[in-house]
Formats: sequence, structure tokens, C-alpha cells
Amino acid sequence: MAKYLVTGGAGFFGGILKNRLLEEGAEVVSVDLVPDSARHPSLTSIQADIRDQERMRAVFAAHRFSAVFHIAAQLAHDRVNHDLLWTSNVDGTQAIARCALEAGVKKLVFTSSNCLWASNMGRPVREGDPPAPAEIYGESKLSAEKLLHEFESGLEVVILRCPTIIDSGRLGLLAILFEFIRENKTVWVVGSGENRYQFIYAGDLADACVRAVDFPGSGTFNVGSDNVPSLRACYEAVIAEAGSRSRVRSLPKAPALAVMRLAHALKISPLGPYHYRMIAEDFVFDTTRIRQAMGWQPTVTNSQMLASAYRYYAENHDEILARENVSAHSRAAQMGILRLLKWIS
Repeated sequence: MAKYLVTGGAGFFGGILKNRLLEEGAEVVSVDLVPDSARHPSLTSIQADIRDQERMRAVFAAHRFSAVFHIAAQLAHDRVNHDLLWTSNVDGTQAIARCALEAGVKKLVFTSSNCLWASNMGRPVREGDPPAPAEIYGESKLSAEKLLHEFESGLEVVILRCPTIIDSGRLGLLAILFEFIRENKTVWVVGSGENRYQFIYAGDLADACVRAVDFPGSGTFNVGSDNVPSLRACYEAVIAEAGSRSRVRSLPKAPALAVMRLAHALKISPLGPYHYRMIAEDFVFDTTRIRQAMGWQPTVTNSQMLASAYRYYAENHDEILARENVSAHSRAAQMGILRLLKWIS
């Protein structure tokens, strides 16, 4: 029986991947900073810090892993602890890779990010395009990628670069959008709202992770949805699904971005520099490489993902607001100054 380590297994996507592996009959060891509420006879849950290399060595010594899925990461939402984010995403990655190498694990699958870029290239981004992150989260993911390449002489590493991961249960900043829709408030777009921003369905990403285990050798691959519509069209689809009276309206692009930058500098907004691209610019990955190398393809559109995530939010609204000690993607982000925008909407 295959046995896998999933770091970040108590989080939003880590939990989805963990359940996929368990359903397929594998044994799973989940390591996370927060408690894992999941229960399964083939699941071992460990609450620990991946930066603690001696603790991680003990985990690897106690289990013989077929592969490692390194999903754990600190996000740059809300009040960012820069030291925690950097050391978790970079030093933690190094600790996991070193332990995997020492234990003779063959494969490590790492989820990276589209935050490696911060501007619209005018075409889909390819794996060979030079990264240029604009903030600490993207910089930490790029540093983690570079670090993992140093282990490839003894460890097969597959890097999956992901846009925003969406599925039922995804909250974080999406919960702000969903609150506006639930309360029939205006949903604002920056500029025309005709920019296209790609998402990835969590189930499709889990499929890519599973396929990556059998990929021969190391490699870097983009994943993302197909037929990406405009953000305006996505929002309108969710509003229709919700039966909301919300309307999508535009904010002038230059003044809106200036206010967003000021609010971020004053630490009164949950939106960081990497969100400007999602809100105001096109960003789409070219996924040709993974389709050809692994036979992978996406199955769910942006609009379908967002509608599913909204239904979960609406059905579990009160319980979501009461959540504590869960991952950032499994709780609602603090609205900050965006609450003022809600009041006037």
C-alpha cells in the first residue's frame, strides 16, 4: 500500500488532496501547524511545524513514504508576519526536501504559485518565462523553487504552478466577495472588468498532483482552467446562481489602484500587490506542457468553481463566521477598509 506525506494536510487544498489519496486506498500522514479534524483509519495526523527539522526527521523515520506532497505555505493575507511567512515557505521547504532526500523518498510534488509574476505579459504565461514577483509571498515561492532544484540530483521534484485554487469550501478573500453578493451589495470591478484571470479547480489540481507521482524525473508545470471568461462574467454568473440583487459596476482603474496601494501601505486592507493583477489585469497560464507530458486536463470552469464555492458559503455562513484555529483559506478574511466600500454599495 502506498503511503504519502501531505504537508498542510489540515488546510483547504491539502485536505482535498488528502481525501483523494485516502479514497484511492493509500495511507496518508498529514502534518500541519493547525489541528486536523479529519478522521480515517488510514490517516495519521501530526500537528507540527515543518521548520522543525528534527521533528520532521522523526516523522520520516517513523514512516516509509512513497512520495511527499508539499502543500503547506503561509499566505500574505491580512496582517502579514513576514518572518513566519518567509521561514515557513523557504526554510520549511528546505527542511522537508532534506528529510525526504535523507530518507530515500523518490518523489516530491510542490505546489507553487502564479504570484511569481506581477504583470500582464499580453499572452498566456509559459514555464520558461522569467519570474518577477512583486511581493513577499511570490518571492518566497520563487526562492522555494530555486532551493528545490538543488535537491534534484537525488530527489525527483515536480513543481506545479497554480493560479487561485477554487472549490466548495474555499473562503479567504473570496468570502468578502460572497458577503457582498449574499447581502445584495454592488460588486465592484476595477476598470471594465473584462480582464481574464484564471483559476484552478481543486479536484483538477489534486489530479495533477497524483499524476505527478508517476511522471519520470523532475519538471515544472503550469495548471489552470480552460476557456477563461472575464471577471465581470464570472461575478455575474455567481450573482445569478445566488439569486442575488447585486449588480456588477466599474471603478475607474487608475484611482482605484492608487487607493488600493495606499490602503495596503497603511495596513488597512487585506489586498496585497499581487491582488492588483487579479483585480485589474489578465493572467492566464499556458498549460500545454502538462497536457502533453501527463495527459492532464481541467474539467471545471471558473464560473462553475465560484458558484460551488458560493453555495458552500451561503449554506454554512454562521458556522464559517465562528471558525477559529483553521487555515487562512478555510475562514473568511478580515474585510478591513473594504467594509467601507460595502457600506456605500
